[in-house]
Amino acid sequence: MKIIPLTEKPSLRRSVDQGTGTQRQAVTDILEQVRTQGDKALHQFTQQFDGVTLEDFRVSESEKQEAVEAVSAVERDILREAIANIRDFHARQREETWITTKPDGSILGQKVTPLDAAGVYVPGGRAAYPSSIMMNVIPAQTAGVERIVMVSPPQKNGKLEPIVLACAVELGVEEIYKVGGAHAVAALAYGTETIAPVDKITGPGNIFVALAKQQVYGTVDIDMIAGPSEVVVLADETGRADYIAADMLSQAEHDPMSSAVLVTTDTRLAEETVREVERQLQSLPKKEIAEKAIDEFSCVYTADTMEEAVAAVNELAAEHLEIHTAAPWEILPKIRHAGAIFLGEASSEPVGDYFAGPNHVLPTNGTARFSSPLLVEDFTKKSSIISYSREALADHGETIAAFARLENLEAHARAVEIRGGKGDLS
Repeated sequence: MKIIPLTEKPSLRRSVDQGTGTQRQAVTDILEQVRTQGDKALHQFTQQFDGVTLEDFRVSESEKQEAVEAVSAVERDILREAIANIRDFHARQREETWITTKPDGSILGQKVTPLDAAGVYVPGGRAAYPSSIMMNVIPAQTAGVERIVMVSPPQKNGKLEPIVLACAVELGVEEIYKVGGAHAVAALAYGTETIAPVDKITGPGNIFVALAKQQVYGTVDIDMIAGPSEVVVLADETGRADYIAADMLSQAEHDPMSSAVLVTTDTRLAEETVREVERQLQSLPKKEIAEKAIDEFSCVYTADTMEEAVAAVNELAAEHLEIHTAAPWEILPKIRHAGAIFLGEASSEPVGDYFAGPNHVLPTNGTARFSSPLLVEDFTKKSSIISYSREALADHGETIAAFARLENLEAHARAVEIRGGKGDLS
């Protein structure tokens, strides 16, 4: 892992491949086949990509019960405690409909309505991710979404991981399907004989899932196009190399393209952290994945001043930002761009991933410059309310008609004037 002085003016923006032309075309073909052939295409792609032939995609009640029984009481307690924290945090984000009345009698407001249906994609592959279920389902439930559909690729035995299914049951998700990949996204967007379409699709997945979400956007809403995981640590001379290295590796083990960066004002800490990363890496079960992420997508930047370091952090606009300084709360107001901000050495990134309560579905690849974590409001839509009084129209009708004529829209102007404008409205 390289140490790079910021005085060398390195390019800090990272560009992550968003798929090849071949991959995009393959996804387009999959989407079209599911759109036109429905369940037939789902069966074909599940056999092709997962090596499984299923009679029914929907998870049965007996499968749910079997999964719950396979999970220990200790594991269930862990899930329940995390769920409680996440519910509490998201409950504070809930928005309400509001109405205001003006002195002239006109009424204005905003009506907040939950989406009718949301689809949650839960990845399989390298690991089981019950935390992904919580972070996508709980804000939807908090928003008031009545129909929540979960999809996840089946294992070779034709079932879902017990911990994944048990978590969904604990959350009260009733509609669960054993289907993954781009074809699952297509089913959620277009519907099939078995799976009715939804209004929004959220949740992480591989490049094919990401490309599928991108292509169905407009037919449905999506959360974001998520890239590989990222962590940036901002530290001064008080930072501990062992803590920082451990947190960097916690992201590096996610994916060979994950990024772990340290920005520090202390060259000694920079050197110690590089050595500590190498030491801790040797005993990691996922060493091969983490090592590639560290070697190819990670580094340490050294800064002469904290102001220079903060500027670099804001340019990086990381998914996760940890602040390991003597006074982290003094740094916080200076941070403009980050998905989640972890203050102090006890606030390790995995605390946010699993337990604290804030959502771990976060903007990646620099998109924290203009986007936010997954929120309760992402599962709602808003309608403006306008009830103009006769008095208000009498006072402002002439101005409104004149504005319409500024845009050469005569019918707009006449629609106001026919009601009397400033004249008699009776």
